[in-house]
Amino acid sequence: MKSLSVNLDLIRKYNVAGPRYTSYPPATRFTDQFRWPELAEEILENNKTERDLSLYFHIPFCRSLCWYCGCTTVITQSHRKGAVYLRYLEAELERMCTMLNPKRQVVQWHLGGGTPTFLRPKEIHALNKMVRARLNVAPDVEAGVEIDPRAVTCEHLNALREAGFKRASVGVQDFDPEVQKAVHRLQPRELTEQVIDWISQSGFTSLNIDLIYGLPYQTEASFERTLDAVLTFQPDRLAVFSYAHVPWIKPAQKILEKQNALPSPETKLKLLKLVIEKLTGAGYVYIGMDHFARPEDELAVHQRNGTLQRNFQGYSTRGNADIYSFGMSSISKTENAYWQNEKDLGGYYAALDAATIPIAKAYFLTGNDKIRREAIMQLMCNLGLDYESMSGKFGIDAADYLSAEVESLSDLEADKLVRRGEAGVEVTELGRLFIRNIAMRFDAYLPKETERRFSKTI
Repeated sequence: MKSLSVNLDLIRKYNVAGPRYTSYPPATRFTDQFRWPELAEEILENNKTERDLSLYFHIPFCRSLCWYCGCTTVITQSHRKGAVYLRYLEAELERMCTMLNPKRQVVQWHLGGGTPTFLRPKEIHALNKMVRARLNVAPDVEAGVEIDPRAVTCEHLNALREAGFKRASVGVQDFDPEVQKAVHRLQPRELTEQVIDWISQSGFTSLNIDLIYGLPYQTEASFERTLDAVLTFQPDRLAVFSYAHVPWIKPAQKILEKQNALPSPETKLKLLKLVIEKLTGAGYVYIGMDHFARPEDELAVHQRNGTLQRNFQGYSTRGNADIYSFGMSSISKTENAYWQNEKDLGGYYAALDAATIPIAKAYFLTGNDKIRREAIMQLMCNLGLDYESMSGKFGIDAADYLSAEVESLSDLEADKLVRRGEAGVEVTELGRLFIRNIAMRFDAYLPKETERRFSKTI
């Protein structure tokens, strides 16, 4: 892929609030007004198949709070809480496994957080044992884990490798000491370098690095130094997130407001321009949204082959797998439904203590939802909309069914973000940057712009 040049005027034009589409409909549509018997029936019906499984375990604990963080976390210094949580995870897994088809194979497994390595190495071994005792884990399972360099040891990494984990996602965010102090995340570059060496020595085969632009005190010059430093690690993937300022959801972010040091909108746009041009210039493929990958990486290969997918962990190469998730706040997905666990630790524990499955919200997809989900996922993952494949999959005339939405793309086509044709819609190289804006045209539930409570699209 050639290096991309970013037009700041277009970014200003299309930088509006919108969903990230890790699901469609977005999680804002999930409701606590659901009936468990109906959801249980869906899960049991789903398990009449032998479709592949993707597992997610949410480990919410962190020893300190990064003030920019938008994740669901529990801040504690007590490692005993990890052991307690593990017992509840086992109870949840045990109850859900009574409904799972034992012939189904786990092809993907992800540990997220929080900080998964808050668990001690012996607890990682225990988690692996409890999963493999109950589920059919594929020998070549794609297993990834999020790593905070401030909370990991060689023993952690060895335990993860013994459990089959091969992909490591390392949180960096920014190497500048002033930025780190401002966001309450002190992480010297030397520490990160040491951990990345350990990851390589432990036998992990894929390295992703997470960065964030839009944090206090960031400048083009300072963030370019961070990018240059990160590129020396030669990661297979990078996820460079736009800082989402949502203090009405995450009150700790008000601390950043008080510092009066957040980059101006203009500076933030220039940071984005720097990121895209720097990374594509270094040979990375801009997958879309926040993600970049080497041309030989699975993400880039699957995108070229039209088989890339998207889920709650981001872009995925295991699109045909149903997602069964465990732990507080985790979200599961089948072909017909989504469901989310209790979002606070007390509620999660209370449900399991009452011998129930700790589900707080759910959503059942309509036929129209499934068609629109397919359209949005095709656009976001494979950079195009194929009428023939959609028509065959759903028994519709896709061009006619989505005619109003496709007609609404005229302004995007004029700005050279998409190309419309008889066979479908194609996203241009430039259009990758605006993929959320393109997907929003197919969203039947999108609120009016003045009513949206989402992060900005770019």
